[in-house]
Amino acid sequence: MSGLPPGPTANLPSPAPVPSSRPSPLVGRAVIALGLLVGFYGLALAMALGLLAIPYLEWVSIHRLTANVAFFCVIGAGVILWSLVPRPDRFTPPGPRLDPAQQPQLFATLNEVARATGQAPPAEVYLAPDVNAWVAQRGGILGVGGRRVMGIGLGLLPLLTVSQLRAVLAHEYGHYYGGDTRLGPLIYRAREAIGRTIAGLARHSNVLQQPFIWYGNLFLRVTHAISRQQELQADVLAARVAGAPALAAGLRATHSGAAAYQAYWESEVLPLLTSGYRPPLVAGFTHFIAQPPIIEVLHKTVEHELAEGQTDPYDTHPPLRERLAAAARLPATPPPADDPPALSLLNDVPGLEIDLLRVLGNARQVGALRPVAWEAVGTQAYVPLWEDLLRKHPAALAGITLQTLPQAAGELPIIGGYLIESRDGQLETGELKRRAITLLGAALAIALVRQGWALDALPGDQFACRREKITIQPFAVIRQLAAGELSAAAWEAQCANAEIAPVEFSSLVPATAAGR
Repeated sequence: MSGLPPGPTANLPSPAPVPSSRPSPLVGRAVIALGLLVGFYGLALAMALGLLAIPYLEWVSIHRLTANVAFFCVIGAGVILWSLVPRPDRFTPPGPRLDPAQQPQLFATLNEVARATGQAPPAEVYLAPDVNAWVAQRGGILGVGGRRVMGIGLGLLPLLTVSQLRAVLAHEYGHYYGGDTRLGPLIYRAREAIGRTIAGLARHSNVLQQPFIWYGNLFLRVTHAISRQQELQADVLAARVAGAPALAAGLRATHSGAAAYQAYWESEVLPLLTSGYRPPLVAGFTHFIAQPPIIEVLHKTVEHELAEGQTDPYDTHPPLRERLAAAARLPATPPPADDPPALSLLNDVPGLEIDLLRVLGNARQVGALRPVAWEAVGTQAYVPLWEDLLRKHPAALAGITLQTLPQAAGELPIIGGYLIESRDGQLETGELKRRAITLLGAALAIALVRQGWALDALPGDQFACRREKITIQPFAVIRQLAAGELSAAAWEAQCANAEIAPVEFSSLVPATAAGR
């Protein structure tokens, strides 16, 4: 990305800075937060003192102690008081810290949006492994005297244009503008103390737990209602800075993209990382979200949320439907004609990906990962994995050939039985079938690769073997044969048309399996 022309924000309109005076709702929110905080500490101290008073009054009044009662009261009071002790605010960076000198275009946008909102930019900006953006106040005492910190998800940038990213950033600056990041540490510390108290008393007394469970539920309902209002107010600021269309597009993209990135990471990236390979993360995600099946799933996800999403008292954010409806009533400044991808603001994306993996895992292990292009993932990464699978289960492949594959697909639970590990215990029929499909699909893929077929394993696509203009999806073939969607005759004709040479699957097992 370093070859892109500098300054993509230069053609964007520069709105007048938002007045720096703080909105009046902050005072009310601060009063509520402080009141809840004081109420919790008052409840905790009153219960602790009350528990300690029981053995004391018993001793003063009748000059003796009931051992069980005294133990119960002293331990309960100790748990409560220890839970009130503040813990250090330890900030764990979610990813690599971004350097303004190395990322001038991104920081130019951050500073421009900061000026538009009348805010100082964050002291530290981190790249995070998700589809999100957030701000916080870290350090100091309950946020006082701390520093401003921002996180920007690597998966967020491929989803947005620059104007949409400006809307997202303006929303986050809205939390500074509204004073939310100063309230945050107060609320967080109180929530943390309540949780510690409940967890500590769980090992001592369910009876003593109940007042704190009741207060904790009240605390969450009230503070999360405040959080939802803060989100809507931050959306107002984002629309004033970047326009309601950019805000709405950003909301839709981040809502659907979060689920997509999680699926991409777990199904496409993790298997490769655990196998010792390092694929390009952003390029893979960009391809993943552009596939028609993925687009359809994401579209349905958003439409379902718009149709049925409801506010839960314990949600920190309003439902997407409410936020989009509110955005539709906000200033509708159209996006600029020149609106480049937000990813164009980042330099050296491959280097940032390596830095991110180093933060997430062991730096030495990350350094040992072998880089692999997505176009080569099939033959370099998956074929060795599948060969290892065949090596572990040669008996499951005995007697199976390309011609008898339809019959084998009708006996998936039996074949899956060969794949049961000693730690598995009793497996359901569905799991046995899944394992058998994996084994047979892997064997079919290897058979085709050894006959000169290319194996595609691009993110979001089904595994596909290609030769000239013919494509065979090996795992889909096994599923179709098992479901009766592909007949034995049709499969035989397909093999003949593709000129696939006959092969026994047991012959595909690597030679090192001999003697096992």
